[in-house]
Amino acid sequence: MLEVKGIDAFYDRSQALFGMSLSVEAGQVVSLMGRNGMGKTTTIRTIMGLIQPRGGALSFQGRNLAGLAPFRIAQLGLGLVPEGRQIFPNLTVRENLIATARAGDGHGEPWTLKRVYALFPRLEERQRSMGDQLSGGEQQMLAVGRALMTNPKLLLLDEATEGLAPLIRAEIWSCLLSLKEAGQAILVIDKDVDALTKICDRHFIVEKGHLVWSGNSAELRANPDVQHQYLGV
Repeated sequence: MLEVKGIDAFYDRSQALFGMSLSVEAGQVVSLMGRNGMGKTTTIRTIMGLIQPRGGALSFQGRNLAGLAPFRIAQLGLGLVPEGRQIFPNLTVRENLIATARAGDGHGEPWTLKRVYALFPRLEERQRSMGDQLSGGEQQMLAVGRALMTNPKLLLLDEATEGLAPLIRAEIWSCLLSLKEAGQAILVIDKDVDALTKICDRHFIVEKGHLVWSGNSAELRANPDVQHQYLGV
């Protein structure tokens, strides 16, 4: 589904990614892990066309992404939940959800307001509240719901549970598990190794812009040295 092969990415003259590679297959949940500042968000931004790579190849369902504008990439079926949520503060919950909504492609059950509210009942309760009146957890639910309303083929979550209370984190992980069971492909960034190994099919670890390890959950659990060296746990 998604193929990232040997990507080099820069901020002006400063190189941030060095031959970065990863892949996500249909129906898979895949994690991208690493300490802060190691290139995870840069990878997501490059996939979404917010940064243009200077080397390597990017493709989604066989379509070359290089040079495409971010909105064109989104139209291909990539839905982003960005770091920091970035919801619209001056729109209501309902308006946030419908502002960028896109019809499904006819395959599977489409995402609608009713379905998002069923996934996150709290959003229905707060549907008339402005974006800046929500708690951090509610904002994250809204960011996920907004991305789902684009009916994505691949959902990308940057820092899925960062800064959230334990009960809200558990609700987000439960939501992601439900999405996985429904066949939704997901690429997720987070620091909760225990939660990620329970839900993800495959993991990629980045260190200073380089891919340094990849494997499945059983392999990661069996490799505490990798966790200690690259994840600080």
